Amino acid sequence: MLSVMTEPQFGGNEYGSQPTPPPPPQPGYGPPPVGQYPQAYQDPSAPFGRHPLTGEPFSDKSKTIAGLLQLLGLFGLVGIGRMYLGQVGLGVAQLLVGLVTCGIGALVWGIVDAVLIFTDKVRDPEGRPLRDGT
Repeated sequence: MLSVMTEPQFGGNEYGSQPTPPPPPQPGYGPPPVGQYPQAYQDPSAPFGRHPLTGEPFSDKSKTIAGLLQLLGLFGLVGIGRMYLGQVGLGVAQLLVGLVTCGIGALVWGIVDAVLIFTDKVRDPEGRPLRDGT
């Protein structure tokens, strides 16, 4: 008589016994129960986050809003972006240059200033980098 070898059935071992149950979960491992996640850490000295390369805290002013307000110079309202950043003297100077040069100087200065704002070359009055987004 020939004997035929077969593979063991799934769920048991080669002798036909039942598989051993998995060990019970240990406390402190795995995800916490629903609704019990810890609060995210927020640095009180940097409420808007930190610059990823320098670690400096971000300003409360948005680079996007400041740059777009500065581009209003294309419509004759130059200096609004600088006023938003708290640099009122520079904003008024841009308005005066716009009046004296019939808008040509303000147009050029507004575009250049908007490019500087969008490329992180301008900081707020406290010297902090402007944050991204709105």
